[in-house]
Amino acid sequence: MDPVGQDINLNSPNKGLGPAGGVDSLTEGGAMGVAAVNTLPPGLTEEEAEELYSDLAKVEEEINTLRQVLLAKEKHSADLKRKLGLSPLNELKQNLAKGWQDVQTSNAYVRTTEKLGEWNEKVTGSELYKKTSETLSVAGQKTTAAFSTMGTVLSRKLGDMRNSPTFKSFEDKVGNIKLG
Repeated sequence: MDPVGQDINLNSPNKGLGPAGGVDSLTEGGAMGVAAVNTLPPGLTEEEAEELYSDLAKVEEEINTLRQVLLAKEKHSADLKRKLGLSPLNELKQNLAKGWQDVQTSNAYVRTTEKLGEWNEKVTGSELYKKTSETLSVAGQKTTAAFSTMGTVLSRKLGDMRNSPTFKSFEDKVGNIKLG
Protein backbone atom coordinates (compact mmCIF):
# COMPACT_ATOMS: atom_id res chain seq x y z
CA MET A 1 0.00 0.00 0.00
CA ASP A 2 1.23 3.49 -0.67
CA PRO A 3 0.96 6.34 1.82
CA VAL A 4 -2.46 7.38 0.50
CA GLY A 5 -3.77 3.89 1.31
CA GLN A 6 -4.11 2.64 -2.24
CA ASP A 7 -2.56 -0.51 -3.69
CA ILE A 8 -0.26 0.64 -6.50
CA ASN A 9 1.13 -2.81 -7.43
CA LEU A 10 0.37 -3.17 -11.15
CA ASN A 11 -0.02 -6.95 -10.82
CA SER A 12 -2.36 -6.73 -7.86
CA PRO A 13 -6.05 -7.43 -8.43
CA ASN A 14 -6.68 -4.64 -5.89
CA LYS A 15 -4.70 -2.01 -7.85
CA GLY A 16 -6.18 1.42 -7.29
CA LEU A 17 -8.49 0.22 -4.55
CA GLY A 18 -8.55 1.61 -1.07
CA PRO A 19 -7.53 -0.39 1.99
CA ALA A 20 -10.96 -1.99 2.27
CA GLY A 21 -10.88 -3.06 -1.40
CA GLY A 22 -13.55 -0.53 -2.33
CA VAL A 23 -13.58 2.12 -5.01
CA ASP A 24 -11.00 4.92 -5.22
CA SER A 25 -11.28 7.64 -2.63
CA LEU A 26 -11.77 10.23 -5.38
CA THR A 27 -14.87 8.54 -6.81
CA GLU A 28 -18.37 9.47 -5.81
CA GLY A 29 -18.89 6.26 -3.83
CA GLY A 30 -15.58 6.72 -2.03
CA ALA A 31 -14.70 8.67 1.06
CA MET A 32 -14.89 12.04 -0.63
CA GLY A 33 -16.95 13.27 -3.53
CA VAL A 34 -16.46 16.01 -6.08
CA ALA A 35 -17.30 18.67 -3.51
CA ALA A 36 -14.20 17.68 -1.52
CA VAL A 37 -11.94 18.36 -4.52
CA ASN A 38 -10.61 21.89 -4.22
CA THR A 39 -10.46 22.88 -7.87
CA LEU A 40 -11.96 21.67 -11.12
CA PRO A 41 -10.10 21.73 -14.41
CA PRO A 42 -10.93 24.84 -16.48
CA GLY A 43 -14.11 24.53 -18.55
CA LEU A 44 -15.49 21.64 -16.49
CA THR A 45 -18.65 22.03 -14.47
CA GLU A 46 -19.28 20.24 -11.21
CA GLU A 47 -21.93 18.03 -12.86
CA GLU A 48 -19.54 17.07 -15.68
CA ALA A 49 -16.83 16.27 -13.14
CA GLU A 50 -19.24 14.09 -11.15
CA GLU A 51 -20.21 12.25 -14.35
CA LEU A 52 -16.53 11.72 -15.25
CA TYR A 53 -15.77 10.43 -11.75
CA SER A 54 -18.73 8.09 -12.02
CA ASP A 55 -17.48 6.82 -15.39
CA LEU A 56 -14.00 6.44 -13.93
CA ALA A 57 -15.36 4.34 -11.06
CA LYS A 58 -17.24 2.09 -13.51
CA VAL A 59 -14.18 1.63 -15.73
CA GLU A 60 -11.96 0.82 -12.74
CA GLU A 61 -14.56 -1.67 -11.49
CA GLU A 62 -14.61 -3.30 -14.94
CA ILE A 63 -10.80 -3.43 -14.93
CA ASN A 64 -10.86 -5.11 -11.53
CA THR A 65 -13.45 -7.61 -12.76
CA LEU A 66 -11.36 -8.36 -15.85
CA ARG A 67 -8.28 -8.92 -13.66
CA GLN A 68 -10.23 -11.40 -11.56
CA VAL A 69 -11.54 -13.19 -14.67
CA LEU A 70 -8.02 -13.32 -16.14
CA LEU A 71 -6.63 -14.70 -12.88
CA ALA A 72 -9.32 -17.41 -12.84
CA LYS A 73 -8.56 -18.27 -16.50
CA GLU A 74 -4.82 -18.49 -15.77
CA LYS A 75 -5.48 -20.84 -12.83
CA HIS A 76 -7.76 -22.97 -15.01
CA SER A 77 -5.10 -23.06 -17.74
CA ALA A 78 -2.45 -24.13 -15.21
CA ASP A 79 -4.75 -26.91 -13.92
CA LEU A 80 -5.37 -28.19 -17.45
CA LYS A 81 -1.65 -28.15 -18.23
CA ARG A 82 -0.91 -29.99 -15.00
CA LYS A 83 -3.53 -32.66 -15.82
CA LEU A 84 -2.04 -33.05 -19.30
CA GLY A 85 1.44 -33.36 -17.82
CA LEU A 86 2.63 -30.16 -19.45
CA SER A 87 5.12 -28.64 -17.08
CA PRO A 88 6.90 -25.38 -17.84
CA LEU A 89 10.06 -27.42 -18.46
CA ASN A 90 8.25 -29.67 -20.95
CA GLU A 91 6.83 -26.61 -22.70
CA LEU A 92 10.32 -25.13 -22.92
CA LYS A 93 11.68 -28.39 -24.35
CA GLN A 94 8.90 -28.49 -26.94
CA ASN A 95 9.47 -24.84 -27.87
CA LEU A 96 13.22 -25.41 -28.22
CA ALA A 97 12.72 -28.56 -30.30
CA LYS A 98 10.29 -26.75 -32.61
CA GLY A 99 12.61 -23.76 -32.86
CA TRP A 100 15.56 -26.01 -33.74
CA GLN A 101 13.47 -27.81 -36.34
CA ASP A 102 12.47 -24.45 -37.83
CA VAL A 103 16.13 -23.40 -37.96
CA GLN A 104 17.15 -26.65 -39.67
CA THR A 105 14.49 -26.28 -42.35
CA SER A 106 15.21 -22.60 -42.97
CA ASN A 107 16.72 -21.64 -46.33
CA ALA A 108 19.69 -19.92 -44.68
CA TYR A 109 20.59 -23.00 -42.64
CA VAL A 110 20.23 -25.35 -45.62
CA ARG A 111 22.35 -23.12 -47.88
CA THR A 112 25.00 -22.66 -45.16
CA THR A 113 25.19 -26.41 -44.57
CA GLU A 114 25.62 -27.02 -48.29
CA LYS A 115 28.39 -24.39 -48.52
CA LEU A 116 30.17 -25.81 -45.48
CA GLY A 117 29.95 -29.29 -47.01
CA GLU A 118 31.49 -28.03 -50.24
CA TRP A 119 34.21 -26.19 -48.30
CA ASN A 120 34.91 -29.27 -46.18
CA GLU A 121 35.35 -31.40 -49.29
CA LYS A 122 37.76 -28.86 -50.78
CA VAL A 123 39.79 -28.57 -47.58
CA THR A 124 40.01 -32.28 -46.79
CA GLY A 125 40.92 -33.04 -50.40
CA SER A 126 43.76 -30.52 -50.50
CA GLU A 127 47.41 -31.50 -50.38
CA LEU A 128 48.06 -29.11 -47.46
CA TYR A 129 45.35 -30.78 -45.36
CA LYS A 130 46.76 -34.24 -46.07
CA LYS A 131 50.31 -33.18 -45.12
CA THR A 132 49.10 -31.43 -41.95
CA SER A 133 47.01 -34.43 -40.97
CA GLU A 134 49.93 -36.81 -41.46
CA THR A 135 52.27 -34.54 -39.48
CA LEU A 136 49.83 -34.28 -36.59
CA SER A 137 49.29 -38.03 -36.62
CA VAL A 138 53.04 -38.69 -36.39
CA ALA A 139 53.40 -36.05 -33.66
CA GLY A 140 50.59 -37.70 -31.70
CA GLN A 141 52.21 -41.12 -31.98
CA LYS A 142 55.60 -39.77 -30.84
CA THR A 143 53.98 -37.90 -27.91
CA THR A 144 52.19 -41.07 -26.83
CA ALA A 145 55.42 -43.04 -26.96
CA ALA A 146 57.27 -40.36 -24.98
CA PHE A 147 54.63 -40.32 -22.23
CA SER A 148 54.66 -44.12 -22.08
CA THR A 149 58.45 -44.16 -21.72
CA MET A 150 58.33 -41.42 -19.11
CA GLY A 151 55.72 -43.38 -17.14
CA THR A 152 57.84 -46.50 -17.21
CA VAL A 153 60.98 -44.63 -16.08
CA LEU A 154 59.07 -42.83 -13.33
CA SER A 155 57.60 -46.09 -12.07
CA ARG A 156 61.03 -47.75 -12.01
CA LYS A 157 62.59 -44.78 -10.17
CA LEU A 158 59.82 -44.78 -7.54
CA GLY A 159 60.37 -48.52 -7.05
CA ASP A 160 64.12 -47.97 -6.66
CA MET A 161 63.51 -45.14 -4.19
CA ARG A 162 61.19 -47.32 -2.12
CA ASN A 163 63.85 -50.00 -1.84
CA SER A 164 66.57 -47.51 -0.84
CA PRO A 165 67.97 -47.62 2.72
CA THR A 166 66.90 -44.00 3.37
CA PHE A 167 63.27 -44.75 2.54
CA LYS A 168 63.36 -48.00 4.56
CA SER A 169 64.71 -46.08 7.58
CA PHE A 170 62.02 -43.39 7.16
CA GLU A 171 59.33 -46.07 6.74
CA ASP A 172 60.47 -47.78 9.96
CA LYS A 173 60.38 -44.50 11.91
CA VAL A 174 56.89 -43.62 10.69
CA GLY A 175 55.69 -47.14 11.40
CA ASN A 176 56.92 -46.93 15.00
CA ILE A 177 54.94 -43.75 15.76
CA LYS A 178 51.90 -44.63 17.82
CA LEU A 179 48.76 -42.68 17.17
CA GLY A 180 46.56 -41.83 20.07
